[in-house]
Amino acid sequence: MAMEFLLPDVGEGLAEAQVLRWLVPVGGEVGADQPLVELETDKAVMEMPAPRAGVVLHHGAAEGETIEVGALLAVIGDPGEAWEPGASAPIDDGAAPAPLVGTLEEPGDGLGAAALPAVRRLAAELGVDLSSVAGSGPGGRIMKADVEAAAGGDADTERVPLSSTRRAIARAMTRSWQEIPHVTTYGEADADPILRARADLAASTRDAAPLEALLITALLPVLDEFPVFNATLRGDDLLVHRRHHIGFAVDTAEGLMVAVLRDADHLEAWEMGRKIVDLAIAARDRSIDPADLQGATFTISNIGAVGGGYGTPIIPYGTTAILSVGRADPLPAVVRDRVVARRRFPLSLSYDHRVIDGALGRRFLAAVAAAIEGYES
Repeated sequence: MAMEFLLPDVGEGLAEAQVLRWLVPVGGEVGADQPLVELETDKAVMEMPAPRAGVVLHHGAAEGETIEVGALLAVIGDPGEAWEPGASAPIDDGAAPAPLVGTLEEPGDGLGAAALPAVRRLAAELGVDLSSVAGSGPGGRIMKADVEAAAGGDADTERVPLSSTRRAIARAMTRSWQEIPHVTTYGEADADPILRARADLAASTRDAAPLEALLITALLPVLDEFPVFNATLRGDDLLVHRRHHIGFAVDTAEGLMVAVLRDADHLEAWEMGRKIVDLAIAARDRSIDPADLQGATFTISNIGAVGGGYGTPIIPYGTTAILSVGRADPLPAVVRDRVVARRRFPLSLSYDHRVIDGALGRRFLAAVAAAIEGYES
């Protein structure tokens, strides 16, 4: 008997995934646990294995479409078997089926043919009446493309759907900005000590020496001195973390990701460097473990790597602060009553004003600058 395979929740809080590529076509044979489809979630690209061996009788979504957790992903049956919607038992791995709006035979709510909740939301955003839309999907199901076509619009305007990653970034940034009262303060630090140490580290290890590794090394004692910056506000309580899981921003083709260097205070600078490089590579090629994108207790963003200076970084939700470090350009400085050119890091610190006052923010940033300027190899 054919089995209906519903999209399971493969990650904490997963709501939907985009079908990137079907690895087995309709009519093709598949083995148990053989990769069936390539999906893009909020966090990564992954291959979903088939729950049983057999013949693929149906694809629940076309390549490029988004499917919600609990919706029909695929149907797998025996050779020569026919399948009709509702004629077989679903395999959902514990996920509840996502309901359709109406039914294919008798739309009971006046919305016409069936539409997944994501399509219904899109129709509401675009002001499209679903009862007037003819569905092009299986069994007359209304697809996102049908809603977009019905919405019409300017012929000179291209509608580009956000990727799953960009949608996740948008949700996270909106939540942080709406719920956290941000304050940003600025400073500078002499970059020469850390830049010399970075060159020495690269020479001694003959390995990559990302700037983040040295900045984090300088930062850790400051976080011990100011523990409120390594904390989480939860309700009326402040959870001060004894462990230091330092997030660092990674610029990827899909958008900014924050990878997490766990227990950074237990690592030497060269160990940090290797782990940072490995995590950054995994983030950029979308193979990073979702667990390595969660749980940061403080975040550092090296925007100097892309030519940035000062900024207004947004605090990752669940933390109280983020430090942005810009490019170290030569600037005039007074040294022993003489004006000389010195490379200076622009520093931008955003913090949660519910738990950190302005005076404490300034003291923390001054301590960070002193730690950077006093860095020793």
